[in-house]
Amino acid sequence: MHNICSCHHYANYLYVTMSLNIFLDSLQESDFESIKDSCSFKKAIEINWNSFPDWGGAHIAIIGVPEERGTKTNEGTAQAADVIRQKLYKLKRGTGAYKIVDLGNLRLGETLEDTHSRLREVCAMLLEHNVFPIVLGGSHDLCFGQYMGYQVLGRRMSIVNIDAFIDMEEFEGESFSQHHLYKILTHSDTHLLDYIHLGYQTYLADRHTLEALEKLHFEARRLGVAREDIIKNEPLIRDADMMTIDVSAIRMADAPGCAQSQPFGFSGEEACQLCWYAGQSNKLTSLGIYEYNPSLDMRGQTAGIIATMIWYFIEGFYNRQPDFEMNKPSTFYRYLVQIDSAPNHLTFYKCTRTDKWWMGVPYNLSDTQEEQLYLLPCSYSEYLEATHGDLPLRWIITHAKLQLNGLTPPNWDKNS
Repeated sequence: MHNICSCHHYANYLYVTMSLNIFLDSLQESDFESIKDSCSFKKAIEINWNSFPDWGGAHIAIIGVPEERGTKTNEGTAQAADVIRQKLYKLKRGTGAYKIVDLGNLRLGETLEDTHSRLREVCAMLLEHNVFPIVLGGSHDLCFGQYMGYQVLGRRMSIVNIDAFIDMEEFEGESFSQHHLYKILTHSDTHLLDYIHLGYQTYLADRHTLEALEKLHFEARRLGVAREDIIKNEPLIRDADMMTIDVSAIRMADAPGCAQSQPFGFSGEEACQLCWYAGQSNKLTSLGIYEYNPSLDMRGQTAGIIATMIWYFIEGFYNRQPDFEMNKPSTFYRYLVQIDSAPNHLTFYKCTRTDKWWMGVPYNLSDTQEEQLYLLPCSYSEYLEATHGDLPLRWIITHAKLQLNGLTPPNWDKNS
């Protein structure tokens, strides 16, 4: 029986490996032969040179997407993945028991939509096998393929997007990369629970777009607020399943390799900090970095920053710690905060392992009227805000969002 099971497992492995292999091209080993350091990142991972890596037991899979048909304003992004690899492979390996594969570059479809579909299939297959995809684009519209990988699996999910612009044009103009967010939010079969936008710049954002996001109870945090105290972004990232980064979010002085780069933005160091938070999140399951243009990056400065961002993400990933478990009181402290208005009190949880905070947002299941508690990642400052008698804004937004998704309001009198 053991041999039969082993043969079945091996046959299944061959099937999924071959299925994934048809979408990806190997890299040219000669392009990276100058990197010989035995302590380098290159030497610590398995790379698709001439044979496809054994990815089934991997923790992380890197995928390049040499696609730029989604943009007319940042042509040159098709070369991004291999240039980023040149910088990434030279870095020293970090801590942790690396099980990382580089699967090579996605084979492009005949049309842009075909490429999105292929990326969708690759991401879905990796997610299904609990392998974390890191997608190196390419134009930002490729995140639509990244997002659709979750839809194939029927997963309810949340997105955090770091971008100077809010790409939500309602018409299909010259660049798909300028309206891909609109397509995600209006997709007919969406499983999107939450969308959070970090680092938009007010003078680049249409107020009607901001109003539309607000009506959907999605949060958009402008650059000044996001930079004011960078650690306050951590709970937002911790609550996301998927993260996308547009290089335009990083200021031009640090990252000139993008046609949409702006004088203001996150610093390279802040971008690395955000990626560190992403790596540490137990909920996050995919990352995409888009809009890097090597033709505008004469000295490779932007590629160096992106490579370091990936390094910090991986370092955070291998420093993940278990979150608290509700059925194990020893893993958390519970705090009840009395307030004057409904719901009369708020419940906060602090993980004893990590010192991270959550707040409970109660709601009723419409069919049973049984009260449930949605655990929303939060910051210590939001706990302090509640102790002063104020309902945190994110609590209010989340409560409204739960109602919008067909859940009835809680019975406040029962909780008083």
